[in-house]
Amino acid sequence: MTGQLSGTTGDPTDAAIQAALEAVAPRLRQARELRALTLTDVAARTGISKSTLSRLENGQRRPTLELLLALAAVYRIPLDDLVGAPETGDRRLRPKPRRVNGRTVLPLTRPGGVQAWKILVPSSQTTPKPRRHDGFEWLCVLSGRLRVLLGEEDLSLGVGEAVEFDTQVPHWFGSAGEGPVEVLSIFGRPGERVLLRGADPGTGPAAGR
Repeated sequence: MTGQLSGTTGDPTDAAIQAALEAVAPRLRQARELRALTLTDVAARTGISKSTLSRLENGQRRPTLELLLALAAVYRIPLDDLVGAPETGDRRLRPKPRRVNGRTVLPLTRPGGVQAWKILVPSSQTTPKPRRHDGFEWLCVLSGRLRVLLGEEDLSLGVGEAVEFDTQVPHWFGSAGEGPVEVLSIFGRPGERVLLRGADPGTGPAAGR
């Protein structure tokens, strides 16, 4: 699969390809909006013109493999997710992102046991509302800059930095105000000591701490 994706003929296979291509446009828009990026942001990161990005999202231009690869890299999602490739019978998880309190949350584990999430926090500033509950959490910054309030501490973490804490301590985290921040969160259940000293996850990190 290289270069410009061709049009269709009367063949049923071609019709299926056409339908798949038409579904790419809304997926591109959704992927960008879930990451709180503007067309200008994506253009700057990929070198693809803003007008081309707009036409791709509106279905006015067919995507090439080169364009899709660049966008998949920026959005940090598999190429299969952009083109709607059918799931196979393998054991790999294909989690679906969801919006929770203005944040994009991607579960990385199945329910039960130690839980992991990838969380995208937008740059928009909200009033911190620290909360506390049973548990122990570990956060690592994947991109952007993270602000973490832990009791009387006010921490600022960059890419690759991590923090762990007992969630009985009043806590909150969000963007440090320099753009969106992407965080890996790991949380344990009562009695589990795999990576974490765990306890009841309560409502989990998606609750907007």
